[in-house]
Amino acid sequence: MEPITTTNFDSLKLFKRGKVRDVYDLGNYYLIVSTDRLSAFDVIMNEGIPYKGKILNLISKFWFNYTKDIIPNHLISMNVDEYPAETEPYKEFLRDRSMLVKKAELIPIECIVRGYITGSGLIDYQKTGEICGIELPAGLVESEKLPEPIFTPSTKAEIGLHDENISGEEAAKIIGNNAYEFIKNVSLKIYSAAAEFALTKGIIIADTKMEFGYYDGQIILIDELLTPDSSRFWPFDEYKKGETQNSFDKQYVRDYLLSIKFNKRPPAPPLPNDVILNTSRKYKEALLKLTGENLL
Repeated sequence: MEPITTTNFDSLKLFKRGKVRDVYDLGNYYLIVSTDRLSAFDVIMNEGIPYKGKILNLISKFWFNYTKDIIPNHLISMNVDEYPAETEPYKEFLRDRSMLVKKAELIPIECIVRGYITGSGLIDYQKTGEICGIELPAGLVESEKLPEPIFTPSTKAEIGLHDENISGEEAAKIIGNNAYEFIKNVSLKIYSAAAEFALTKGIIIADTKMEFGYYDGQIILIDELLTPDSSRFWPFDEYKKGETQNSFDKQYVRDYLLSIKFNKRPPAPPLPNDVILNTSRKYKEALLKLTGENLL
């Protein structure tokens, strides 16, 4: 399958392009199209990852359905036969890699929940003993499970810029105390429910980030949910604290970029074919393990 890295639907109004998704404004709705673009270290790679957009879309659909009793979400339909008439010329292209969603007003923070310590959280902890102002026990090591999941918000940066971890107090100043407490509690509930389910499928969800928005005066869940792009998925049967873990995501790409000492700034270097194919295989494996769906 040839990767799709951009979309151009001449008769539809493009609203914005994100790192991975292209969003079209259909008047009463948004149409979100998941491309096969891949962003690593906040830099968009030149090559796409085969099947990636469809996999992200299908995993998000699964989790939106799984968590809908915790909080409403923006998903209206992923059935292209139910989309507005103006999408008809693009129906086959849109199948499995798009969703029709409610037009919510974005709440401008990234809502990150961490159940294990790794990544930027580990770096902050090693410097200060804290993550986002939350004091943690001494002596934690790479990939160790935290005593309980923690909510660690970050800023939502534009493409090409890096999100920055912030304290709960700073996040509350940005979005208001009531909204902050609500999305903190909901984020922790979603993570705990999803992490418990994923363990039954042999996957550890180490951390994840979510986004929320206002719709009809109510906060709802938006964007993607618990995908290998927004989360760290680790194989349970290989887990060992004190070291970095294999993962069901773009780790092959990250490892390659680190091996060539990529400076984490555009332009992106070319990716070898084996890195692309191994990354695609990992995404497919995550979809199959979580949902039972198999993309050949």
